[in-house]
Amino acid sequence: MTNDKQAIKYLRSPAAIRERCDRIFNLGCQDKLSHFRVDLTKLDKCADYVIQVMHEEYPNLLEIPFHSRWRHFEVGNVSRIAELDRTLAGLTPLEKAKVKFDLAIISVLLDAGAGANWQYYERETEQVFRRSEGLAVASFRMFCQGTFSSHPVPWQADAKGLQELTPKELMPGFQVSADNPLVGVEGRLELLQRLGQVLTQHPKVFGTENPRPGNMVNYLLDNDNNQLAASTVLSAVLEGLGEIWPGRLAIADVNLGDVWIHPSLEGDNQSGRYVPFHKLSQWLTYSLLEPLQELGLEITGLNELTGLSEYRNGGLCLDIGLLEAKYPDILRDRYPVGSEIIVEWRALTVSLLDRIAAAIRQKLNLSSAELPLVKVLQGGTWSAGRRIASLLREGGVPPIQIESDGTVF
Repeated sequence: MTNDKQAIKYLRSPAAIRERCDRIFNLGCQDKLSHFRVDLTKLDKCADYVIQVMHEEYPNLLEIPFHSRWRHFEVGNVSRIAELDRTLAGLTPLEKAKVKFDLAIISVLLDAGAGANWQYYERETEQVFRRSEGLAVASFRMFCQGTFSSHPVPWQADAKGLQELTPKELMPGFQVSADNPLVGVEGRLELLQRLGQVLTQHPKVFGTENPRPGNMVNYLLDNDNNQLAASTVLSAVLEGLGEIWPGRLAIADVNLGDVWIHPSLEGDNQSGRYVPFHKLSQWLTYSLLEPLQELGLEITGLNELTGLSEYRNGGLCLDIGLLEAKYPDILRDRYPVGSEIIVEWRALTVSLLDRIAAAIRQKLNLSSAELPLVKVLQGGTWSAGRRIASLLREGGVPPIQIESDGTVF
Protein backbone atom coordinates (compact mmCIF):
# COMPACT_ATOMS: atom_id res chain seq x y z
CA MET A 1 0.00 0.00 0.00
CA THR A 2 2.87 2.38 0.77
CA ASN A 3 4.26 1.80 -2.71
CA ASP A 4 0.81 2.49 -4.18
CA LYS A 5 0.55 5.77 -2.28
CA GLN A 6 4.00 6.79 -3.47
CA ALA A 7 3.12 5.94 -7.06
CA ILE A 8 -0.12 7.95 -6.87
CA LYS A 9 1.64 10.94 -5.32
CA TYR A 10 4.36 10.81 -7.97
CA LEU A 11 1.95 10.52 -10.91
CA ARG A 12 0.14 13.61 -9.62
CA SER A 13 3.32 15.69 -9.68
CA PRO A 14 4.60 18.01 -12.43
CA ALA A 15 7.95 16.23 -12.09
CA ALA A 16 6.32 12.98 -13.22
CA ILE A 17 4.71 14.68 -16.23
CA ARG A 18 8.09 15.99 -17.38
CA GLU A 19 10.01 12.80 -16.64
CA ARG A 20 7.61 10.51 -18.52
CA CYS A 21 7.16 12.92 -21.42
CA ASP A 22 10.91 13.49 -21.72
CA ARG A 23 11.51 9.74 -21.90
CA ILE A 24 9.16 9.56 -24.88
CA PHE A 25 10.71 12.73 -26.33
CA ASN A 26 14.21 11.24 -26.14
CA LEU A 27 12.98 8.17 -28.01
CA GLY A 28 11.46 10.50 -30.59
CA CYS A 29 14.79 12.27 -31.05
CA GLN A 30 16.34 8.86 -31.76
CA ASP A 31 13.53 8.03 -34.23
CA LYS A 32 12.43 5.11 -32.05
CA LEU A 33 8.73 5.97 -31.84
CA SER A 34 5.98 4.39 -33.91
CA HIS A 35 4.05 7.47 -34.99
CA PHE A 36 6.10 10.69 -34.93
CA ARG A 37 9.57 12.00 -35.68
CA VAL A 38 11.13 14.98 -33.89
CA ASP A 39 12.94 17.60 -35.98
CA LEU A 40 14.71 20.06 -33.66
CA THR A 41 16.16 21.93 -36.64
CA LYS A 42 12.72 23.62 -36.78
CA LEU A 43 13.01 24.93 -33.19
CA ASP A 44 14.35 28.35 -34.26
CA LYS A 45 11.59 28.71 -36.85
CA CYS A 46 8.98 27.86 -34.25
CA ALA A 47 10.41 30.26 -31.65
CA ASP A 48 10.51 33.09 -34.21
CA TYR A 49 6.91 32.44 -35.23
CA VAL A 50 5.70 32.46 -31.62
CA ILE A 51 7.67 35.63 -30.88
CA GLN A 52 6.01 37.33 -33.86
CA VAL A 53 2.59 36.38 -32.48
CA MET A 54 3.58 37.53 -28.99
CA HIS A 55 4.64 40.96 -30.24
CA GLU A 56 1.36 41.35 -32.11
CA GLU A 57 -0.79 40.22 -29.19
CA TYR A 58 1.22 41.86 -26.39
CA PRO A 59 3.60 44.65 -27.54
CA ASN A 60 4.97 44.84 -23.99
CA LEU A 61 6.15 41.29 -23.47
CA LEU A 62 6.62 41.84 -19.74
CA GLU A 63 2.88 42.47 -19.40
CA ILE A 64 1.68 39.17 -20.85
CA PRO A 65 -0.89 37.71 -18.45
CA PHE A 66 -1.15 34.09 -17.36
CA HIS A 67 -2.63 31.54 -19.77
CA SER A 68 -5.86 30.98 -17.86
CA ARG A 69 -9.63 30.90 -18.16
CA TRP A 70 -9.79 34.58 -17.24
CA ARG A 71 -8.49 35.57 -20.68
CA HIS A 72 -11.51 33.97 -22.34
CA PHE A 73 -13.89 36.01 -20.18
CA GLU A 74 -12.55 39.14 -21.94
CA VAL A 75 -13.32 37.96 -25.47
CA GLY A 76 -15.00 40.38 -27.85
CA ASN A 77 -13.48 43.40 -26.08
CA VAL A 78 -15.97 42.95 -23.22
CA SER A 79 -14.63 42.98 -19.66
CA ARG A 80 -16.91 40.43 -18.05
CA ILE A 81 -14.49 40.22 -15.12
CA ALA A 82 -15.11 43.91 -14.42
CA GLU A 83 -18.84 43.19 -14.68
CA LEU A 84 -18.46 40.41 -12.11
CA ASP A 85 -16.34 42.62 -9.83
CA ARG A 86 -19.07 45.27 -9.85
CA THR A 87 -21.62 42.64 -8.90
CA LEU A 88 -19.43 41.42 -6.04
CA ALA A 89 -18.51 44.90 -4.77
CA GLY A 90 -20.15 44.35 -1.36
CA LEU A 91 -18.30 41.12 -0.59
CA THR A 92 -15.08 40.72 1.40
CA PRO A 93 -11.89 39.93 -0.55
CA LEU A 94 -12.06 36.34 0.73
CA GLU A 95 -15.65 35.89 -0.45
CA LYS A 96 -14.77 37.38 -3.85
CA ALA A 97 -11.94 34.88 -4.20
CA LYS A 98 -14.34 32.03 -3.39
CA VAL A 99 -16.77 33.21 -6.07
CA LYS A 100 -13.94 33.37 -8.61
CA PHE A 101 -12.80 29.86 -7.64
CA ASP A 102 -16.37 28.61 -8.14
CA LEU A 103 -16.56 30.25 -11.56
CA ALA A 104 -13.09 29.19 -12.74
CA ILE A 105 -13.48 25.56 -11.66
CA ILE A 106 -16.91 25.18 -13.27
CA SER A 107 -15.87 26.96 -16.46
CA VAL A 108 -12.63 25.01 -16.91
CA LEU A 109 -14.39 21.68 -16.35
CA LEU A 110 -16.86 22.66 -19.06
CA ASP A 111 -14.10 23.63 -21.49
CA ALA A 112 -13.40 20.37 -23.31
CA GLY A 113 -13.45 20.73 -27.11
CA ALA A 114 -16.79 22.04 -28.38
CA GLY A 115 -16.45 20.80 -31.95
CA ALA A 116 -16.39 22.88 -35.12
CA ASN A 117 -20.18 23.19 -35.52
CA TRP A 118 -21.18 24.75 -32.20
CA GLN A 119 -21.50 28.45 -31.39
CA TYR A 120 -22.90 30.64 -28.62
CA TYR A 121 -24.87 33.85 -29.13
CA GLU A 122 -24.41 36.22 -26.18
CA ARG A 123 -27.61 38.21 -25.88
CA GLU A 124 -25.99 40.80 -23.62
CA THR A 125 -23.50 41.87 -26.30
CA GLU A 126 -25.18 40.47 -29.45
CA GLN A 127 -21.90 38.73 -30.32
CA VAL A 128 -21.29 35.14 -31.43
CA PHE A 129 -18.42 33.06 -30.02
CA ARG A 130 -17.13 29.58 -30.75
CA ARG A 131 -14.83 26.94 -29.24
CA SER A 132 -13.14 27.79 -25.91
CA GLU A 133 -14.26 31.41 -25.91
CA GLY A 134 -17.85 30.41 -26.59
CA LEU A 135 -17.79 27.85 -23.79
CA ALA A 136 -16.30 30.45 -21.46
CA VAL A 137 -18.95 33.05 -22.18
CA ALA A 138 -21.75 30.48 -21.96
CA SER A 139 -20.51 29.18 -18.60
CA PHE A 140 -20.02 32.75 -17.33
CA ARG A 141 -23.62 33.66 -18.17
CA MET A 142 -24.97 30.43 -16.65
CA PHE A 143 -22.94 31.04 -13.50
CA CYS A 144 -24.24 34.60 -13.11
CA GLN A 145 -27.80 33.33 -13.64
CA GLY A 146 -27.45 30.79 -10.82
CA THR A 147 -27.49 27.63 -12.95
CA PHE A 148 -25.03 25.88 -10.62
CA SER A 149 -26.37 27.25 -7.31
CA SER A 150 -29.03 25.82 -5.02
CA HIS A 151 -29.18 29.11 -3.10
CA PRO A 152 -30.94 32.40 -3.84
CA VAL A 153 -27.49 33.96 -4.35
CA PRO A 154 -26.77 33.16 -8.01
CA TRP A 155 -23.00 33.66 -8.32
CA GLN A 156 -21.83 30.46 -6.74
CA ALA A 157 -21.64 26.73 -7.41
CA ASP A 158 -22.43 24.29 -4.64
CA ALA A 159 -22.77 20.56 -4.09
CA LYS A 160 -26.57 20.46 -4.11
CA GLY A 161 -26.91 22.66 -7.19
CA LEU A 162 -24.42 20.59 -9.16
CA GLN A 163 -25.84 17.21 -8.16
CA GLU A 164 -29.32 18.31 -9.19
CA LEU A 165 -28.20 19.73 -12.53
CA THR A 166 -30.15 18.29 -15.48
CA PRO A 167 -29.87 18.37 -19.28
CA LYS A 168 -32.89 20.71 -19.30
CA GLU A 169 -30.73 23.34 -17.59
CA LEU A 170 -27.36 22.71 -19.19
CA MET A 171 -28.40 22.28 -22.82
CA PRO A 172 -30.34 25.56 -23.10
CA GLY A 173 -27.48 27.28 -21.26
CA PHE A 174 -25.19 26.16 -24.08
CA GLN A 175 -27.93 26.81 -26.69
CA VAL A 176 -27.63 23.18 -27.84
CA SER A 177 -29.97 22.15 -30.64
CA ALA A 178 -30.04 19.85 -33.65
CA ASP A 179 -28.59 22.72 -35.66
CA ASN A 180 -26.10 23.70 -32.95
CA PRO A 181 -24.56 20.45 -31.63
CA LEU A 182 -22.06 20.54 -28.78
CA VAL A 183 -19.54 17.67 -28.58
CA GLY A 184 -19.61 15.71 -25.31
CA VAL A 185 -22.49 17.53 -23.63
CA GLU A 186 -23.45 14.37 -21.70
CA GLY A 187 -19.87 14.00 -20.47
CA ARG A 188 -19.86 17.62 -19.27
CA LEU A 189 -23.08 17.13 -17.33
CA GLU A 190 -21.81 13.93 -15.70
CA LEU A 191 -18.56 15.68 -14.78
CA LEU A 192 -20.42 18.48 -12.96
CA GLN A 193 -22.74 16.02 -11.23
CA ARG A 194 -19.75 14.00 -10.02
CA LEU A 195 -18.14 17.25 -8.87
CA GLY A 196 -21.23 17.88 -6.74
CA GLN A 197 -20.81 14.46 -5.14
CA VAL A 198 -17.08 14.87 -4.55
CA LEU A 199 -17.56 18.23 -2.83
CA THR A 200 -19.43 16.46 -0.03
CA GLN A 201 -16.72 13.79 0.32
CA HIS A 202 -13.81 16.13 1.05
CA PRO A 203 -14.91 18.48 3.85
CA LYS A 204 -11.28 19.35 4.60
CA VAL A 205 -10.95 20.94 1.17
CA PHE A 206 -14.50 22.02 0.33
CA GLY A 207 -16.05 22.69 3.74
CA THR A 208 -18.85 21.04 5.70
CA GLU A 209 -21.58 23.68 5.50
CA ASN A 210 -22.65 24.33 1.92
CA PRO A 211 -19.71 22.49 0.29
CA ARG A 212 -18.54 24.42 -2.78
CA PRO A 213 -15.41 24.58 -4.94
CA GLY A 214 -14.63 28.08 -3.65
CA ASN A 215 -14.00 26.78 -0.13
CA MET A 216 -10.69 25.47 -1.48
CA VAL A 217 -9.48 29.04 -0.89
CA ASN A 218 -9.67 28.47 2.89
CA TYR A 219 -7.78 25.20 2.50
CA LEU A 220 -4.97 26.87 0.52
CA LEU A 221 -4.75 29.85 2.88
CA ASP A 222 -4.06 27.56 5.82
CA ASN A 223 -0.37 28.46 6.08
CA ASP A 224 1.77 30.86 8.06
CA ASN A 225 3.08 33.14 5.33
CA ASN A 226 1.98 34.92 2.17
CA GLN A 227 3.72 32.50 -0.17
CA LEU A 228 2.11 29.59 -1.95
CA ALA A 229 3.75 27.14 -4.35
CA ALA A 230 1.94 26.61 -7.65
CA SER A 231 2.48 22.86 -7.23
CA THR A 232 0.58 23.01 -3.91
CA VAL A 233 -2.43 24.38 -5.77
CA LEU A 234 -2.15 21.62 -8.37
CA SER A 235 -1.95 19.00 -5.62
CA ALA A 236 -5.13 20.38 -4.04
CA VAL A 237 -6.88 20.29 -7.41
CA LEU A 238 -5.79 16.73 -8.17
CA GLU A 239 -6.58 15.41 -4.69
CA GLY A 240 -9.84 17.29 -4.29
CA LEU A 241 -11.22 16.74 -7.78
CA GLY A 242 -9.52 13.48 -8.79
CA GLU A 243 -12.63 11.33 -8.36
CA ILE A 244 -14.75 13.33 -10.81
CA TRP A 245 -13.05 11.88 -13.88
CA PRO A 246 -14.73 8.98 -15.69
CA GLY A 247 -13.34 5.47 -15.39
CA ARG A 248 -9.66 5.72 -16.18
CA LEU A 249 -6.45 4.13 -14.97
CA ALA A 250 -6.42 3.58 -11.24
CA ILE A 251 -4.00 2.43 -8.54
CA ALA A 252 -5.50 0.88 -5.41
CA ASP A 253 -8.93 2.08 -6.59
CA VAL A 254 -7.70 5.68 -6.79
CA ASN A 255 -8.70 7.26 -10.11
CA LEU A 256 -5.61 8.82 -11.70
CA GLY A 257 -7.45 11.14 -14.10
CA ASP A 258 -5.59 12.37 -17.19
CA VAL A 259 -3.03 9.52 -17.13
CA TRP A 260 -2.50 7.08 -20.01
CA ILE A 261 -0.29 4.22 -21.16
CA HIS A 262 2.47 4.40 -23.75
CA PRO A 263 3.98 1.00 -24.63
CA SER A 264 7.48 2.35 -25.23
CA LEU A 265 7.89 3.01 -21.50
CA GLU A 266 9.04 0.24 -19.26
CA GLY A 267 9.34 -0.05 -15.51
CA ASP A 268 9.39 -2.43 -12.59
CA ASN A 269 5.59 -2.38 -12.46
CA GLN A 270 2.56 -1.42 -14.54
CA SER A 271 2.57 2.21 -13.39
CA GLY A 272 6.04 2.62 -14.91
CA ARG A 273 4.31 2.78 -18.32
CA TYR A 274 1.86 5.48 -17.22
CA VAL A 275 2.15 8.96 -18.75
CA PRO A 276 0.42 11.74 -16.74
CA PHE A 277 -0.65 15.00 -18.37
CA HIS A 278 -3.30 16.56 -16.08
CA LYS A 279 -4.05 19.10 -18.78
CA LEU A 280 -7.36 20.45 -17.48
CA SER A 281 -6.11 20.28 -13.88
CA GLN A 282 -3.00 22.30 -14.71
CA TRP A 283 -4.96 24.84 -16.72
CA LEU A 284 -7.37 25.06 -13.82
CA THR A 285 -4.40 25.60 -11.49
CA TYR A 286 -3.15 28.44 -13.69
CA SER A 287 -6.68 29.90 -13.53
CA LEU A 288 -6.83 29.72 -9.72
CA LEU A 289 -3.55 31.55 -9.21
CA GLU A 290 -4.95 34.96 -10.16
CA PRO A 291 -7.70 35.09 -7.48
CA LEU A 292 -5.04 34.00 -4.96
CA GLN A 293 -2.74 36.80 -6.11
CA GLU A 294 -5.61 39.25 -5.66
CA LEU A 295 -5.63 38.17 -2.00
CA GLY A 296 -1.99 39.25 -1.75
CA LEU A 297 -0.40 35.80 -1.99
CA GLU A 298 2.96 35.43 -3.72
CA ILE A 299 2.92 32.41 -6.04
CA THR A 300 6.24 30.56 -6.06
CA GLY A 301 7.61 27.78 -8.28
CA LEU A 302 5.49 28.82 -11.24
CA ASN A 303 7.77 27.11 -13.77
CA GLU A 304 7.43 23.76 -12.01
CA LEU A 305 4.10 23.29 -13.77
CA THR A 306 4.28 22.09 -17.36
CA GLY A 307 2.97 23.19 -20.72
CA LEU A 308 -0.50 22.04 -21.67
CA SER A 309 -0.79 18.98 -23.90
CA GLU A 310 -3.76 20.01 -26.00
CA TYR A 311 -4.42 20.33 -29.71
CA ARG A 312 -3.40 23.99 -30.16
CA ASN A 313 0.07 23.54 -28.68
CA GLY A 314 0.40 20.09 -30.23
CA GLY A 315 -0.95 21.40 -33.51
CA LEU A 316 1.69 24.13 -33.57
CA CYS A 317 4.44 21.52 -33.18
CA LEU A 318 3.08 19.51 -36.11
CA ASP A 319 2.19 22.42 -38.38
CA ILE A 320 5.56 24.17 -37.94
CA GLY A 321 7.50 20.93 -38.54
CA LEU A 322 8.91 20.19 -35.09
CA LEU A 323 6.93 16.98 -35.28
CA GLU A 324 6.38 14.89 -38.39
CA ALA A 325 3.76 12.16 -38.71
CA LYS A 326 5.41 8.95 -39.92
CA TYR A 327 2.51 7.99 -42.18
CA PRO A 328 -0.27 10.07 -43.78
CA ASP A 329 -3.21 8.21 -42.20
CA ILE A 330 -2.35 9.84 -38.86
CA LEU A 331 -3.55 13.15 -40.26
CA ARG A 332 -6.68 11.67 -41.84
CA ASP A 333 -8.20 9.43 -39.19
CA ARG A 334 -9.86 10.25 -35.87
CA TYR A 335 -8.54 8.80 -32.60
CA PRO A 336 -9.77 8.24 -29.04
CA VAL A 337 -7.94 10.13 -26.30
CA GLY A 338 -6.24 7.02 -24.94
CA SER A 339 -4.84 5.83 -28.27
CA GLU A 340 -1.07 5.44 -28.56
CA ILE A 341 -0.98 8.10 -31.29
CA ILE A 342 -2.64 10.77 -29.11
CA VAL A 343 -0.61 9.87 -26.01
CA GLU A 344 2.60 10.08 -28.05
CA TRP A 345 1.60 13.42 -29.60
CA ARG A 346 0.70 14.90 -26.23
CA ALA A 347 3.91 13.71 -24.55
CA LEU A 348 6.09 15.15 -27.30
CA THR A 349 4.15 18.42 -27.06
CA VAL A 350 4.87 18.81 -23.33
CA SER A 351 8.60 18.31 -23.84
CA LEU A 352 8.74 20.57 -26.89
CA LEU A 353 6.95 23.40 -25.07
CA ASP A 354 9.79 23.55 -22.52
CA ARG A 355 12.30 23.77 -25.36
CA ILE A 356 10.27 26.35 -27.30
CA ALA A 357 10.02 28.50 -24.17
CA ALA A 358 13.78 28.26 -23.55
CA ALA A 359 14.53 29.25 -27.17
CA ILE A 360 12.16 32.22 -26.95
CA ARG A 361 13.72 33.46 -23.71
CA GLN A 362 17.20 33.19 -25.22
CA LYS A 363 16.18 35.18 -28.30
CA LEU A 364 14.49 37.87 -26.19
CA ASN A 365 17.15 37.87 -23.46
CA LEU A 366 14.53 37.30 -20.77
CA SER A 367 14.76 35.07 -17.71
CA SER A 368 12.30 32.33 -16.76
CA ALA A 369 11.09 34.62 -13.96
CA GLU A 370 10.39 37.42 -16.45
CA LEU A 371 8.78 35.13 -19.00
CA PRO A 372 7.51 32.00 -17.23
CA LEU A 373 6.05 29.13 -19.21
CA VAL A 374 2.47 30.15 -18.35
CA LYS A 375 3.07 33.47 -20.18
CA VAL A 376 4.75 31.76 -23.15
CA LEU A 377 1.59 29.65 -23.47
CA GLN A 378 -0.62 32.73 -23.42
CA GLY A 379 1.56 35.01 -25.54
CA GLY A 380 2.25 32.59 -27.12
CA THR A 381 2.14 29.03 -28.31
CA TRP A 382 -1.62 28.59 -27.91
CA SER A 383 -2.40 31.63 -30.08
CA ALA A 384 0.27 30.63 -32.60
CA GLY A 385 -1.19 27.12 -32.80
CA ARG A 386 -4.64 28.51 -33.51
CA ARG A 387 -3.29 30.99 -36.05
CA ILE A 388 -1.26 28.52 -38.09
CA ALA A 389 -4.17 26.05 -38.07
CA SER A 390 -6.47 28.72 -39.53
CA LEU A 391 -3.94 29.37 -42.30
CA LEU A 392 -3.53 25.70 -43.19
CA ARG A 393 -7.04 24.23 -42.81
CA GLU A 394 -10.57 25.43 -43.30
CA GLY A 395 -12.18 26.27 -39.96
CA GLY A 396 -8.82 26.18 -38.20
CA VAL A 397 -9.29 22.56 -37.16
CA PRO A 398 -6.29 20.83 -35.55
CA PRO A 399 -4.05 18.64 -37.75
CA ILE A 400 -5.13 15.49 -35.89
CA GLN A 401 -8.75 14.79 -35.05
CA ILE A 402 -9.63 13.53 -31.58
CA GLU A 403 -12.75 11.73 -30.36
CA SER A 404 -13.48 13.91 -27.32
CA ASP A 405 -15.71 12.73 -24.48
CA GLY A 406 -15.93 16.24 -23.05
CA THR A 407 -13.52 15.58 -20.17
CA VAL A 408 -9.94 15.97 -21.49
CA PHE A 409 -9.55 18.53 -24.27
